Amino acid sequence: MKWRDTLKKLLFLLIALCLAGTFFAIRSVHADWAYSFVVYERKAYIISDNRVEPEQVDSIIGKVTKYSDHEGTYSGNFSNHFPKGTKYYNIKGVNISEAIAIKLSDGSYIKAVYQGEYPGGASFEWANILWSIAGLFMLVVVTFIVIKKRK
Repeated sequence: MKWRDTLKKLLFLLIALCLAGTFFAIRSVHADWAYSFVVYERKAYIISDNRVEPEQVDSIIGKVTKYSDHEGTYSGNFSNHFPKGTKYYNIKGVNISEAIAIKLSDGSYIKAVYQGEYPGGASFEWANILWSIAGLFMLVVVTFIVIKKRK
């Protein structure tokens, strides 16, 4: 009878630790970024101080789909500086692996210089949470099966 009480306490402790881990894993942290940037197709571009003349701007290639000033990695065309909807453009004669133009709210353009591949993926993804819940559920089921078989 004593081993059942011990098993129940261990199970309770395990569940409490899993819930606490989930809470701390999904909390967001406000951060001051080292620099302003945009992400276009998993490529990170640092915002420069260099303006791009309108006649140098070519076609639109994308736009910001997610803005956040909270530390983390995000999927999609993300920015830590520009709001959702801000447009990205090709610069005539410049490969997008070197730089792109960003349209500012006043209609002017600024150059964003390619920094490297962006890791992508959200720090908070529903798939990860669902797998955690499924794993916890399976652990509880297996524990109850073991307890029932020992009766």
